Amino acid sequence: MDILTVTNLSLTENGVAVLQPISFSQKRGQKLALAGESGAGKSTLLQLVAGLIQPSTGVVHANGSRVRGPQETLVAGHPGVAYLSQKSDLPHSLRVEQVLRYANQRPEAEAQAVYEVCRIAHLLLSAPQLLLLDEPFSNLDRTHKRILQGIIEELGTRLGITCLLVSHDAADVLGWADEVLVLHRGRLVQQGPPELLYRQPVDEATAALFGDYSLVRGAARRALRPGQRFPKATALLLRPEQLRLGPPGAAEAVGTVRTVRFMGGYYEVEIAIAEQVVRVRMHPAGFQPGEKVSVAVATGAGWNIAVSA
Repeated sequence: MDILTVTNLSLTENGVAVLQPISFSQKRGQKLALAGESGAGKSTLLQLVAGLIQPSTGVVHANGSRVRGPQETLVAGHPGVAYLSQKSDLPHSLRVEQVLRYANQRPEAEAQAVYEVCRIAHLLLSAPQLLLLDEPFSNLDRTHKRILQGIIEELGTRLGITCLLVSHDAADVLGWADEVLVLHRGRLVQQGPPELLYRQPVDEATAALFGDYSLVRGAARRALRPGQRFPKATALLLRPEQLRLGPPGAAEAVGTVRTVRFMGGYYEVEIAIAEQVVRVRMHPAGFQPGEKVSVAVATGAGWNIAVSA
C-alpha cells in the first residue's frame, strides 16, 4: 500500500522552473532517498511533499488524503507527516527539553520506545507515519553519522515509521535506501534501487554522485574490450573495484602504474593506459609506480554511457 503518491508536481518561481513535473510513489515501510548535486531541487521537493510550499502544478497524497499547500490551509503541514529541516529553528526562550515535551502526542510507553531508539533521555514526538528528513547527516562526523543512520533504520523497523530523506552525499544512502530518486536541475533523471544507479547510471553526473569512477574512451577502451563495437558518443564507465590487475601478458590491455595510495581498507592504484588514466581499488597493492601491468575488466562489469563530444 502506498503511503505517499506524488503526481505531476512542479514549482515555478518568478517565471523560472525550479522543479519540473515529477511523479513517484512510496510504499509503506519503503526506504526512499532523494539524491542530486546542490541546487538540484531535492529540499524544494521535500517541502512540497510536506505541504510547506504551494506547488505550481500537481498533487500530493499522503496517508490516503491530499496534502494542502500553505495557500489552502491556515497551518502548513499534513496529519501524520513530519518534516525535519536541515536547519535548527528552536525557540530561543525555551530549553530543548521543554520544546520536546510540549510537542509530544505519544502515549508514555511509545514515547519510551522512542527514547531508547534515539539513545537520548528526553525526546517527545508527534507520532508521524511518514518522516521527511532534509540532509539529516549534514555537519556530522563519521561516528555520529553512523549513530544517526542506525537510529533512522530503527525508526522504520521498531516504530513503523516510513522515511523519505535527502542527502547531499548520495553514498550515505547506498546501504540504506530501497530506492533512490536522482534529481538534476529540477528534473527527475533516474529512479531505481541503489545497485542499479551505482552500476548503470544514466549519465556522468549521476555516476559522480555515488562514488569514484573512470570514463574510458578510444584506444584504452578498445584495449579493455577487444573486438567489440561501441555506440557513438559514449564512454565506458568503470568503478575502481571493477578492474583487475596482473602481470604483463595476462590480459589484452597493458598499462603503467602511476601512483599507489593507501586509503585505509584498500589501496587506490592509478594506471595509465593509452594516454588515459584509470583508478583501480585493490588489497594489497602488490605493484609499484613505473611497473608495467595488465588490466582487465571484471566479468559483467562496465557500462557505456552517453558523453558530450
